[in-house]
Amino acid sequence: QVQLVESGGGLVQPGGSLRLSCAVSGSFVSIGAMGWYRQAPGKQRDMVAHIMSTGHTDYANSVKGRFTISRDNAKNTVFLQMNSLEPEDTAVYYCNVFVSDYSGSVKGLWGQGTQVTISS
Repeated sequence: QVQLVESGGGLVQPGGSLRLSCAVSGSFVSIGAMGWYRQAPGKQRDMVAHIMSTGHTDYANSVKGRFTISRDNAKNTVFLQMNSLEPEDTAVYYCNVFVSDYSGSVKGLWGQGTQVTISS
């Protein structure tokens, strides 16, 4: 089985920074795209950023210039550096990872979510 473990959420003041991590462990052949989504209360889950295995990145317009996604392929970990945080960034953040298993299947998996709260 493959497991995703997120960390790094918390409470920060507006203008502050947080760094989220999502580590992938278990039995798999390779990891493809990795990304972060967020869901605020009463709203749908939206893409924040994703990074391909090539290193190509894409961001939601609302976070461009403030958030940076990166990955450490040796550690099977994806990161989200969040700067200049705003109250509107408050949400539960989920990592999303596509892994190839030994049966030849590609599966999209979700982390357990980590709460990010921006408040003074």
